[in-house]
Amino acid sequence: MFNQTNAAIVAILIIIPLSSIAMWNSTRIQEFAETSVENQKIVALASFYPLYEFTKEVGKDKVDVWLLVPPGIEPHDWEPSIQELKRIQQADIIIINGMGFEKWFEDIKKFNSNIPIIDSSIGINIIKEINIDNSHLDDSLTDPHIWLNPSMAKIQVKNIADGLIELDQDNRSYYQKNSENYIKKLDALDSKIRKELSNCSKDFVAFHNAFTYFAKEYGLNQHIIVLNEPHGEPTSKTLEKIINLAKEMKIKIIFTEEGVDKRTSEVIAKELNGKILTLSPLEISETDTNYIEKMEENLANLKEALCN
Repeated sequence: MFNQTNAAIVAILIIIPLSSIAMWNSTRIQEFAETSVENQKIVALASFYPLYEFTKEVGKDKVDVWLLVPPGIEPHDWEPSIQELKRIQQADIIIINGMGFEKWFEDIKKFNSNIPIIDSSIGINIIKEINIDNSHLDDSLTDPHIWLNPSMAKIQVKNIADGLIELDQDNRSYYQKNSENYIKKLDALDSKIRKELSNCSKDFVAFHNAFTYFAKEYGLNQHIIVLNEPHGEPTSKTLEKIINLAKEMKIKIIFTEEGVDKRTSEVIAKELNGKILTLSPLEISETDTNYIEKMEENLANLKEALCN
């Protein structure tokens, strides 16, 4: 069995991760330029999908919201092109996650220092990231994945509403009402997750450390295959530890996520005579993506892993 486990680890380490990098359509850039010139609405750029949805829910028909990181692109990997910098210059406001998630942010500020920025993480307590063997905190890093905790997503929605109100005082009550209505939906999501996971097992294996805030909120223990960057490669020591830990805890489901090579999780699952499911960090936008629906899909997959 030991030799089989080592063989599985070697198989994982020689896998070259696949990445599909989509190009932002030039037609969309032209549409954005025309919108910023002709439309009297606020033109907002959201850094990635959850913030795009939150801003649309708050702004509705008074704000034109555009996604800054193109669909299909991993936000960790993205850097703005010249065309995208032009779009930024034409926007009225930019909404970011904060907590260091947008590595390109300082370059944007240098390019257009006058544009209002909504940092949706204001008021949220930071969790320091833990190194790969869980032995100590890395004070140089913070975990930015706050949007995966509905309680923190509510704070992000309120911060977005406050930013739009500051820019457009005449529609204060409109933005406040919209944010309150969406926060009620997030409250319902939070209650559903809390209720349905309350009597289940606590330990799960995620692909990368995106679910720290989620796990803490709902009393779960997150174990990871890859630290920080979802396209990173796990070390042999890490893989051996995950396989042994999963066997000890009788874990049969290993999670993967969108935009990564699933074979890493598949080989681990094979060692456990188990299977893989998707636990989405909601970082890569998709056609017809919906934040609450995607979170409910995550909940269904977590229930299958933890509640059976």
